[in-house]
Amino acid sequence: MRSAAVTGGAAALTGLGDSAVEAAAGQPGPDCRPVPGAVTVSPDDFRYPSLNKSHNGRFTPRPDAIIAVYSPEQAVRAVEDAVRVGKRIAVRSGGHCYEDFVTSADVRIVLDVSQLDQVSFDSEHQAFSVEAGATLGKVYKDLYYGWGVTIPGGSCPSVGVGGHIAGGGYGNLSRRHGMVVDHLYGVEVIVVDRMGKARRVVATRRSDDPHRDLWWAHTGGGGGNFGVVLRYLLRSPQARGRQPGDLLPRPPATAPGLVATWQWAQTDERAFITLVRNHGGWHERHPHTELFSSLALTHRATGTLQLLVGVNGEQQDAGRLMEDYLGQVTAGVGAPPETTRSDQPWLTATLGAATYAGGTPFKSKAAFLRRRWTDRQIGVVHQYLTDGDTRWGTSVHVTSFGGEINAVAPDATAFPHRDALFSVTYGHYWTDPEDHAEIEWIRRFYQEVHAETGGVPVPGDVNGGCYVNYPDADLADPKWNTSGVPWHTLYYRDNYPRLQRVKARWDPRDVFRHALSVRPPA
Repeated sequence: MRSAAVTGGAAALTGLGDSAVEAAAGQPGPDCRPVPGAVTVSPDDFRYPSLNKSHNGRFTPRPDAIIAVYSPEQAVRAVEDAVRVGKRIAVRSGGHCYEDFVTSADVRIVLDVSQLDQVSFDSEHQAFSVEAGATLGKVYKDLYYGWGVTIPGGSCPSVGVGGHIAGGGYGNLSRRHGMVVDHLYGVEVIVVDRMGKARRVVATRRSDDPHRDLWWAHTGGGGGNFGVVLRYLLRSPQARGRQPGDLLPRPPATAPGLVATWQWAQTDERAFITLVRNHGGWHERHPHTELFSSLALTHRATGTLQLLVGVNGEQQDAGRLMEDYLGQVTAGVGAPPETTRSDQPWLTATLGAATYAGGTPFKSKAAFLRRRWTDRQIGVVHQYLTDGDTRWGTSVHVTSFGGEINAVAPDATAFPHRDALFSVTYGHYWTDPEDHAEIEWIRRFYQEVHAETGGVPVPGDVNGGCYVNYPDADLADPKWNTSGVPWHTLYYRDNYPRLQRVKARWDPRDVFRHALSVRPPA
């Protein structure tokens, strides 16, 4: 429990040019640990280079201050002070944003909520309370150790839940349990009114909650749009009873998996197209099974291609399911893969996933697909993945969607892509931030894949749009998006006008904004 009595708070922002550290501790309440005062670090502080981090090495942020908060009250004061002196503020949880939403040159104050990371059970709301600064790894561990439950979130343990959940959140358990937001009961948010007054609001999915629209906006509306998320309240909508262990999904005991690896040297274009076509066709025939996979199409310079396969739930015949799947995906490919199998305890496998430390320049692009790529598109992917010999940092992942994700209506949550079968991500890393040819290359790659729809995955029979948690500012650039369809339709589809109304109500001053933020209605 965090103490509600805090004597410190964020330093006044009028003197942010000077190094300032508020070290006064709050007075602890009964059975509560002391809460440190907020810490404000400016550019002349020796800690500034460590705290002024950028996940994407393309961006070099230089805010006037980074404020690390240890209590909701400190966060409220930091927001109000920034609004009062007219300094743009952005919020950082795990700091994994692909674009410059937090690192933009006009962001003067970075509010770091990573110290707000507690996971507990809220008996008042009969829901799990997960503070916005917690990483997915901590959430998985704490929920598992404490109550034997979990959420169907992402596979990178170092990602912060602050932005992950607000954008929807999905992972290896999603074919069985849906999106994370399908289990979101409520959210506590700092909002700012027209007068610049900041306050905390708890919004829930209860039909009689007057703040319900704010809850809905956080079920896929994306981070940095409406306020500062302090914590999420998680409880499955179908859960009954008062025992915490019955209120969220139980993870499987083990995580059976299979990895198939092909050598690029033994994989010609025909074999590549057959493999990718088979993978897509299998998903079209089996949209709702609990088997999931990710086809990792890395550049030829890496030497190999991989297919990662897993099975949700307590499947006694998991091995047979994976072998049958592999047989269908590899039929006619010719080049035989090397295969390895595993069956680790679920938590061990989940926490052991590789994470990217950040700092390297990269560009990420993404798409939802309702149907597999055409053979022409697969040919384009092959062309770019065999282009040159030095693109070690290029990969395209075609990952299973579908299952219970598709069982929810597109307007029940702000996340609208309930008809998608695949989530596709493009990642391209390089070493020199000034090498503009590299970013042009990945932009052309993506544009050519979606040439029939103006260079972007316009929602329709084949495409489903884009995922706001994989932001791509190019979608708002008519040079790269020639479809005539605005970026917000790609992310939010028909839900955007409703999100704009929420924006107008809860952030009337447009305090919380970035390159792709929800715009106030005209």
